[in-house]
Amino acid sequence: MTTFQDFAFKLLVVEELMYRAGTLTPVFDLRAHMRGLGVKDLDTHVERNGLEYTILDEARAYFEALEIPAELLAGVEHLVFDGGNRVFMECAPVWDGEDDLFDVRRLDDLELLPNLRLFTGGRALEHMVPGASEILAARGVATR
Repeated sequence: MTTFQDFAFKLLVVEELMYRAGTLTPVFDLRAHMRGLGVKDLDTHVERNGLEYTILDEARAYFEALEIPAELLAGVEHLVFDGGNRVFMECAPVWDGEDDLFDVRRLDDLELLPNLRLFTGGRALEHMVPGASEILAARGVATR
């Protein structure tokens, strides 16, 4: 079982494998998941319950429990940190990107991605993880 140390970093990996490459299935769809729980209008549910700036418990539970096989992790060559990542919308459907909800706090999970070569948005990590650029460069990961 692969264990991630940083939930936000895991979400970046999920973005790559599930929503970009399509190799991690089934694709999680929060709106469909919540409809199955009887929530017809997710945005209204979020707003009425004051959940605008949080990761919904249902999404967190799904992604925390999600197993990512080592062979899929080994295939990750590129990660993208962008406020528009679909995985972020699946976790916090009305999130506006104006806070640190999805900030990566540590880079220990880089060890799980032996073939990572490019981190788009990696320069933004500097304000989240001091020394991130040096850590990535030492692993041979380019940033842009």
